[in-house]
Amino acid sequence: MNKLLLIEDDEALALGIEFTLRDEGYEVVRGATLAQGKGFFEKEEFDLILLDINLPDGNGYDLCKYIRTKSEVPIIFLTALDDEVNVVLGLEIGGDDYITKPFRVRELLSRIKALIRRSSKTQAGGTKMKSGELEINTLDTTVKKKGQEITLTAQEYKLLLIFMSNSNVMMKREEILSKLIEGDEVFFDENTLSVYIKRIREKIEDNPREPQYIVTQRGLGYKWNGEVVRL
Repeated sequence: MNKLLLIEDDEALALGIEFTLRDEGYEVVRGATLAQGKGFFEKEEFDLILLDINLPDGNGYDLCKYIRTKSEVPIIFLTALDDEVNVVLGLEIGGDDYITKPFRVRELLSRIKALIRRSSKTQAGGTKMKSGELEINTLDTTVKKKGQEITLTAQEYKLLLIFMSNSNVMMKREEILSKLIEGDEVFFDENTLSVYIKRIREKIEDNPREPQYIVTQRGLGYKWNGEVVRL
């Protein structure tokens, strides 16, 4: 049984979400403040976290940043703020997805299942891929550059695997998104993809403004530039 942490200060909404998730077979731990979120996170292991942005004693961004110093557990932001700036900020600091209130239960469940499945897939397998100064070990999901480990979220890791598995092939944005969502309902858009690619570049490139690995093909898409050797 997957265990979820729900941090939402709207009690009526939180109760509704908790009831739905329990009905779907999830174990749910619920809190309403940033402090409670930190406390639960420190004491228990979770498969996914649902995190409201506006909290009585702070905001979900701060809790997300705190969690990311210790864990790469998938995080979905629950937000009433649907403007681009807030969405991008949530992804930039380590969120894996976001859903704007009000939302349909089916949509929320779809996103939760997709992220948990994707996260568990990154822990399976057992091969190494090397390209330039980068190396991925899919057995323990580590990514290293010049021997130094790089921390990626589950979505960033999946996207990096997609690129390295299709080296020197120009991929359209739609194709990349299709591989990323693996047939799930489409809830990533091109802006979200751009944010993920920006974040990965900041972690793997010597100069993110002049990328050597993930190269933009203007008007077409992206390409992993370089040979990939499987070890």
